[in-house]
Amino acid sequence: MRPDRFKHFVAIDWSGAVGPRQKGIAIAVADSAGGPPVLVRRGGPWSRAEVLEILSTQLPRDCLVGMDLGISLPFADCESFFPGWGESPASARELWRLVDEICIDDPHLAASSCINHHCLAPYFRRQGEIEGAHFRCDGAQHGRGRFRVTEAAQAKMGCQPYSNFNLVGAAQVGKSSLTGMRLLQQLPREIAVWPVDPLPDQGSVICEIYTSLAAVEAGRIAGRTKLRSFAELNAALARLGAPPVQKKGAIDDHSSDALLTAAWLRKVAHQPHRWSPEAMTEKIAATEGWTFGAF
Repeated sequence: MRPDRFKHFVAIDWSGAVGPRQKGIAIAVADSAGGPPVLVRRGGPWSRAEVLEILSTQLPRDCLVGMDLGISLPFADCESFFPGWGESPASARELWRLVDEICIDDPHLAASSCINHHCLAPYFRRQGEIEGAHFRCDGAQHGRGRFRVTEAAQAKMGCQPYSNFNLVGAAQVGKSSLTGMRLLQQLPREIAVWPVDPLPDQGSVICEIYTSLAAVEAGRIAGRTKLRSFAELNAALARLGAPPVQKKGAIDDHSSDALLTAAWLRKVAHQPHRWSPEAMTEKIAATEGWTFGAF
C-alpha cells in the first residue's frame, strides 16, 4: 500500500449520548493538496444516522476517515471480550454484529440495550459508579478497568486513555464506542475498517483515532489537550505544519478536536510505522483493533 495514496483526510469527533442529534459530533476535512482543515457543517447538530449516510454513500474516493471512538473492546488480557460468558464473540466484527443485534430497537444508533443487557452489564462500570463484577480482569487492583494493547501504546506516547468498559464521567469512551460499533456494523462491507480489515490498495478506509494523541503530537500536554480558542487551535496547527483557520475567538472543543486531527492525519498517514505498530499482531488486529497513529 502506498501510504501517500489518500487524497482527503476526515476526522470525526463522535458521541455516544442519547438523543436524535448530538452536539458532540463534529466533522472536519483536510485536503492532501494543502490548506487549512475545514469543518463540514449542516446548519445544526449532526445525527449519527447522517454520519452513517455520509460514510456509506458520499465519501470521495481514496479518503482516510478517522473516528474518535474505540472500534472494539479489550480481548487480549483475558482472551475474551466477556470472560466467563459462553456467547462471547471471537472477533471484532462478531462483536459489532452482537451489539447491533442487541440494540436493534434502540433509536438513533443508541446502545442502551447493550449497556443494560443482563449478561453484559456486569462487565461495565455504569452510572452511579456501579462497577460490575467483571469490570476488572483477573482481580486487577487498579480502578481503571480493562485496557486493550493499543491503549498501552497510547499511554507510552503520553496520553491518558480510558477503558472502553467505562461508561462514567466526562472522559468515558464506552458509550461512544458501543454506538460506533453499531455504525461500523451497518457500513457497506466494501469500506475497509483498519486494522480489522487489511489495508487495501485503493478505496476509502476508516480507522480509529484518539484526538488527544493528535493534540499531544501538536505540542499539547496530556490532560490539557482541549483547544477552546482559534488562537490555541492555530498554534497547534502550526506545530503540524498546517495553515491556520482564518477565524478568531472561541471554538467548541469538538470542532477543534476534529480540525486538528484532520490536519494531523494528513501529516502522519504517509508514515509506514503508523500502519505496522510492533505490538499489533494479526490476532489483536482482528479482535481488539488498533488506534491509528499509536506505536
